Amino acid sequence: MTITIEQPQLDAVAERKAPAGGDPAELVLDGGFVVPDANAFGNTFRDYNAESERKKTVEEFYRVNHIRQTHEFVSRMRAEYGRLDRTEMGIWDCIELLNEFIDDSDPDLDMPQIEHLLQTAEAIRKDYPDQDWLHLTGLIHDLGKVLLHPSFGELPQWAVVGDTFPVGCAFDECNVHFKYFKENPDYHNPKFNTKFGVYSEGCGLDNVLMSWGHDDYMYLVAKENKTTLPSAGLFIIRYHSFYPLHKHGAYTHLMNEEDKENLKWLHVFK
Repeated sequence: MTITIEQPQLDAVAERKAPAGGDPAELVLDGGFVVPDANAFGNTFRDYNAESERKKTVEEFYRVNHIRQTHEFVSRMRAEYGRLDRTEMGIWDCIELLNEFIDDSDPDLDMPQIEHLLQTAEAIRKDYPDQDWLHLTGLIHDLGKVLLHPSFGELPQWAVVGDTFPVGCAFDECNVHFKYFKENPDYHNPKFNTKFGVYSEGCGLDNVLMSWGHDDYMYLVAKENKTTLPSAGLFIIRYHSFYPLHKHGAYTHLMNEEDKENLKWLHVFK
């Protein structure tokens, strides 16, 4: 079955302005959509310093992740998993497969992934009823987490989930738990530890190696299977965990014009 999806209308630009009678710190998009600073349960998103039962688990996750995600490791994993020869299954089968996993990198969510996917898709459908491609993107954006399952190699969590970042250039200090990058071999490699590293200004994020995980894997799956999702959908899938970019504005020197247009939709999605 083929799902035909229309190209998005890239006319919604994110800016900081106060909604009528609202909090001036809220992010408002043209068209009136408000991106909240707190989740549906009233808690602030992504507070890595808040005392919680998950704090130690999350920090240990990032310690290992930041030490082991190297340019060599990412290149090897992309070559191996880019063959897409593990197994074949439908979207709903993948969603059900994720029901047994909880993301150790997330300080906010300790629910099964299936609930997160359905909540994401429904929230987007409510706010953007006419953008069917965006609903679908919300539903499938985390399906790459099947890498945790034995059928897909049973990779450790540090190689599947967590915030993503470019490898092959200097690690930006806005990365969460940045201090652990100092134990990464690439941190001390002059080939990789400068602003541009192996890249060039405006080269485009498509040409940048990102830390390996579910985002890049699902991007490869969708792209190699000739998805009808628009480029903005693929951009969301590959970079929705790239918080240094879409939350802190880091690494923009690597973006091209298409990236800048697609980033508008990523701001809506996050």
